[in-house]
Amino acid sequence: MNILLVDDHAVVRQGYASLLRAVLPQVSVREAATGEEAISRVQEELPNLVIMDFGLSGISGLETTRRLRQRLPQLRVLFFSMHDELPLVRQALDAGASGYLTKNSAPQVLIEAVRRILAGHAYIEQPLATQLACTPRQQDASDPRLQSMTQRELEIFVMLAKGTPARQIAEQLCISAKTVSNYLTLLKSKLQVSSHAELVHLGIDMGVVRVALS
Repeated sequence: MNILLVDDHAVVRQGYASLLRAVLPQVSVREAATGEEAISRVQEELPNLVIMDFGLSGISGLETTRRLRQRLPQLRVLFFSMHDELPLVRQALDAGASGYLTKNSAPQVLIEAVRRILAGHAYIEQPLATQLACTPRQQDASDPRLQSMTQRELEIFVMLAKGTPARQIAEQLCISAKTVSNYLTLLKSKLQVSSHAELVHLGIDMGVVRVALS
């Protein structure tokens, strides 16, 4: 069995690769830092499973998955992401992913997901699976403004709406702070809001950001 782990943060990627090698010694784990590299390696090595980060520099994890699944419909992909918003989870599943986990998951949950997907099953982290089951699809996809966004725009919109600082977004997505600022300007124009605060309220209204009730 071969696994390709795709993540543009070297420390994160190598840490999870070491975990998988230690717990699943019968599995060969390879690594890729970008979507472009992942596509090349999948074509050469034909892994049984690709563990994919959502936010990659260059081609996004979502677009990488779409391209891979178009070429190799039987390929299994497990998204392993910092995002837990339903619109992003649904996009990953629509792209052909067999599973979705957040990086808040315990290591044993990742191992269980890998084992189940390699065995031919789907696996979605339990809290996300519950939310998907309890949330009608149209509730998080009906707004045409969400549909008009690119994957990167939607990803940054979700992070901004959650209150993530621009510098942190830049670090997590491996882009410059100026690029984040440019996206903020673009999103405010596209969504017809004039301030960051309005963007946050819009994210709540659209359902892409959940508000914890005390």
